[in-house]
Amino acid sequence: MGRTIGFIGLGIMGKPMSLNLMKAGHALTVFDLNADVVNSLTAAGAKAALSAKEVAEQSEIIITMLPASKHVKDAVLGENGILAGAKEGAVIIDMSSITPETSRELAAEAAKKGVGMLDAPVSGGEPKAIDGTLAIMVGGKEDVFESVKPVLYDMGKDVTLVGDHGCGVTAKLANQIIVNLNIAAMSEALVLAAKAGIDVEKMYQAIRSGLAGSAVLDAKVPMILDRNFVAGGSIAINMKDITNVMNTAHEIGVPLPLSSQLLEIFHALKVDGKIQDDHGSIVRYYEKLANVEVKRV
Repeated sequence: MGRTIGFIGLGIMGKPMSLNLMKAGHALTVFDLNADVVNSLTAAGAKAALSAKEVAEQSEIIITMLPASKHVKDAVLGENGILAGAKEGAVIIDMSSITPETSRELAAEAAKKGVGMLDAPVSGGEPKAIDGTLAIMVGGKEDVFESVKPVLYDMGKDVTLVGDHGCGVTAKLANQIIVNLNIAAMSEALVLAAKAGIDVEKMYQAIRSGLAGSAVLDAKVPMILDRNFVAGGSIAINMKDITNVMNTAHEIGVPLPLSSQLLEIFHALKVDGKIQDDHGSIVRYYEKLANVEVKRV
């Protein structure tokens, strides 16, 4: 059955996720600072709002998909924010990647207004956002989760309640360590192979079904061989996530030597003007060191 849903943040991920919710029969009210993307959603049947508050006034479920903690805080707590307009019993689903601390803080503020909240970050990037097969890791109360679970399945394939508030975003931080260090390890191997003069595409075919094979390998090697660095998940977003990883880890006494080095690689790529490129661009850091390019023979 269709629900009244608000969607705030219509970027690379938010736009296709919104379209999938409409395909599933939900009534959607949207808000984003980018007027063009709002217009493309209204053309597809959504209703436009002029603020997060206005979205909340018209929705029983309000989804946020925003770049970082500060944007989510503004959207939820701001003067024209969600809590200024949400009705008691509404549910906020924050699908951004923010810090566990911010998630818990926002959930506590929402509870004061009788509004439920879940942190529900996603993995799978733009391709899986488009085809509605995202992995969604959720933190929050079980009854709230159950009440909106069908809506999450309209955007994702694997939806898991990991634990209480903050647990979804903690799982996402762990996910980001694995994904990005995987890309870095793969990049070292590809650059070694390229400089040694072997056919990198044949090497990829040779190793992909063995223990070195992974979803990351299959997603990123073809992009790298095509020299396609158009962002599905940008260096900027992943650098923000790994910064959150390091801050959270240090707060609770977890040294992360490889993640800390990865963060410096991201900073080097930022200085090199690649901040908006896909995180597959990690390979270009290694290419520069070795003075070689990974490409088709």
